[in-house]
Amino acid sequence: MDPRAEADAAAVLGADPAALTALLGDLTSPANEARSRAEGMFHALRASHPDALALRLAHLLLSPAHPSAPIAAVLLRRLISPGSQAFVYPALSPATQSSLRALLLSAASAPGLSKSISKKLSDASIASPSSPPALQESALNILARLASHLAAGFPNLHALLLSSLSHPSSADVRVAGLNAAISLIQSLPSAADRDQFQDLLPAMMRALAESLNCGNEGSAQEALEMMIELAGAEPRFLRRQLPDVVGSMLQIAEAPGLEDGTRHLAVEFVVTLAEARERAPGMMRRLPRYVGRLFAVLMTMLLDVQDEPAWHAAVSEEEDAGETGSYVFAQECLDRLAIAVGGNTILPVAAELLPSFFAAEEWKRRHAALVTIAQIAEGCAKVMIKNLEQVVGMVLNSFQDSHPRVRWAAINAVGQLSTDLGPELQNKLHHVVLPALASAMDDFQNPRGHAASAILNFSENCRPDILTPYLDGIVGKLLLLLQTGNQMVARKCFNCFSISCRFFPVLPYLKAILMNATDKSNRMLRAKSMECISLVGMAVGKQKFKDDAKQVMEVLMTLQGSQMEADDPITSYMLQAWARLCKCLGQDFIPYMSVVMPPLLQSAQLKQIVETITLGDKRIGIRTSLLEEKATACNMLCCYADELKEGFFPWIDQVATTLVPLLKFYFHEEVRKAAVSGHYNNLCSVFFTQISGTLLEEGQIGDCLGTLVKTFKTYFLPFFDELSIYLTPMLAKDKTAEERRIAICIFDDVAEHCREAAVRPRTGEALSRLHNVIKHPNALDLDNAMAYDNAVSALGKICQFHREGIDASQVIPAWLSCLPIKNDLIEAKIVHEQFCAMLEKSDRELLGHNNQYLPKIVSVIAEIYVRVRDLATEQTFSRMVNLLRQLQTTLPPSVLASTWSSLQPQQQLALQSVLSS
Repeated sequence: MDPRAEADAAAVLGADPAALTALLGDLTSPANEARSRAEGMFHALRASHPDALALRLAHLLLSPAHPSAPIAAVLLRRLISPGSQAFVYPALSPATQSSLRALLLSAASAPGLSKSISKKLSDASIASPSSPPALQESALNILARLASHLAAGFPNLHALLLSSLSHPSSADVRVAGLNAAISLIQSLPSAADRDQFQDLLPAMMRALAESLNCGNEGSAQEALEMMIELAGAEPRFLRRQLPDVVGSMLQIAEAPGLEDGTRHLAVEFVVTLAEARERAPGMMRRLPRYVGRLFAVLMTMLLDVQDEPAWHAAVSEEEDAGETGSYVFAQECLDRLAIAVGGNTILPVAAELLPSFFAAEEWKRRHAALVTIAQIAEGCAKVMIKNLEQVVGMVLNSFQDSHPRVRWAAINAVGQLSTDLGPELQNKLHHVVLPALASAMDDFQNPRGHAASAILNFSENCRPDILTPYLDGIVGKLLLLLQTGNQMVARKCFNCFSISCRFFPVLPYLKAILMNATDKSNRMLRAKSMECISLVGMAVGKQKFKDDAKQVMEVLMTLQGSQMEADDPITSYMLQAWARLCKCLGQDFIPYMSVVMPPLLQSAQLKQIVETITLGDKRIGIRTSLLEEKATACNMLCCYADELKEGFFPWIDQVATTLVPLLKFYFHEEVRKAAVSGHYNNLCSVFFTQISGTLLEEGQIGDCLGTLVKTFKTYFLPFFDELSIYLTPMLAKDKTAEERRIAICIFDDVAEHCREAAVRPRTGEALSRLHNVIKHPNALDLDNAMAYDNAVSALGKICQFHREGIDASQVIPAWLSCLPIKNDLIEAKIVHEQFCAMLEKSDRELLGHNNQYLPKIVSVIAEIYVRVRDLATEQTFSRMVNLLRQLQTTLPPSVLASTWSSLQPQQQLALQSVLSS
């Protein structure tokens, strides 16, 4: 090539697109001379610089609104399509081939891509069976992305997909072919169109099987996920070959040598197919043999449970020691399968499998049988009710099993059956179920006390006249269970009491314990009876409880005045019991306040702490039992104030004096929370008086004042004027980042909740202060980042609520330039929702003259997308995406292209991804 031609080539292939655009324009020129000259130059570039030429054409496709994009797509198709006389792909370097594949994938999902360009792009990308596997894989991935544009059909597409699904050497090509096939099938508009690809199913299943046979479970799992998507979206596509497809999936699920994840996906496919009742009613019910195989797989997965010691020592029902991922997955799938296909299909299958499981020597099988019955009960309820005696009998027989986890599963199954099969179960079988549950409460080798929970389930669907004859014995056993000292058991017992008190006068039992359990060994039992009496009082209400209230209150007052040991649990239980009784009796509780309040205030003011901990460079002693008592007392004070309203007035001064200093109580979060909560009701004025100028350096006061502003709004302003002399200096540059953050947050809350009345007189000063924070040289340092974000948020609220008092054409662009904020995630969601709302209204100052700020707006959305779960709610981001799509259709192509080109490459890719999804 001569020097002049080399110079022309360098210009066309250089960074400036003008020369290439001119060449492409000449190629379509009606002037023969210009067109011939351009064609000669294009052929010369293809021969001498094929790599650069292909890449420059591909880059043009990233901006589909560019006027030369259509002709670039045509020319690129000629360069890389095997059937073209201009085919140069094999001659390109490996690096160019890799870059070209990436560019084509990006172009395929570019915003504004026309059907014409996408057709040419897919044609360029569809490689022949003789193309290198990497090229075929990329082409198929592009085809999958363009499927919606190709729904009307494409020449030789069926043959291409069949060839890729049967690729002899590349599992990646087969999986990419499966992805493309599924995407295309889902995009086709009618069942008739989809049926034209029915014969691909065997090849699709072979592609899956070959991945497994080669040990490539990663590819197989990817293929299974695609098949699950197809089963959910187009289940009828599978109907002609349903037995083969389902059979293959079950073979995978049954294969013990495969990874759990692979087997779970195969099961998920079949369950998803069963759940597709609206799109394909009754499909799986016609295959009872396969339902049976799936059921057996799930029951086998339930055997993946271990007898861990932690389960036996549990103090919480959430303790699931020994339960594996397969066990939990199988439970969920049994429930879903039973609901999907119903009892007429499931119960015959269960009837075949359950007897052998119940008869097995291995405890895991007996356990699995009981878990299965509990899980399928909801979906099989109508049929199970017809066989109540048989179903319940199988479960009750396991109450005497030798293994505690099996006994627990039996009791749990009864509880679940009571919920799902009630009230028929309660009406017909109470005479066998309740005695069995009562006997199970004697099972002290099973420490989880689950029988009490099962009785609770039973009672919820039970008539009082059925339950009443059994309650005497049940209550006695519940009281005995309380003496075990196990917290989980006690909680279940008292939950059961709260139900039974509707039908039975349980208070005599509890009062007897309260009055007679005076030995030191019975202190916890006495404390629990006190707790339960107060719970019963709240449950039955003031009218039913009033006859017992006087006697109970007398006992409690006697206890209150007695000398108790420092570690006696009755102290903290009594504090809570008094508060519940206050809720029950309301204003009738006021006469007892003179007895209740002195020790309550004493507990709230506790200072003697003995256990040593390290706090910074100091060592401090704490006694945790006293901390709990202190926290409980503070919460009770707030409870009394809330319940008694004006009746609490005599105690306001003492309570405020107690709680305000506790805002600085570092050793227990609940104490601080209770202190902050204490501002409600009639405590507000006292808080303001005591708080001014004394606690503003503490972070807790920021939360407290923020809550006051949100609650009292403009009524807060007189106090704010007093506090501002302390708040304003906190914005100074010599203050810490945390002090500035607190002050900004308070001003922010005032701006939002007090609106014009608060901000208008101070708008100029506020803008100046916020400008100083935002423009500080170290504003974005880690220590200052939270203050910066809150300053941006406050500036946004001034723009939103006080626009008439500012120069919006200057302030709003300044605010926009700070977005997105990324450190204070709570404020980020608020600020970015405001940004989205302003954009939806086409805010003039936000968009700027002739949309001059549009590139910044789009880049903000792109940055938010990268951390969407942190920086915006899903709803807000969905609105942003809709706005982008509107911009694509309403803005002139030149404006859109300019905006898009101003973004960073990663921002372009991010938005391409979200707009194509």
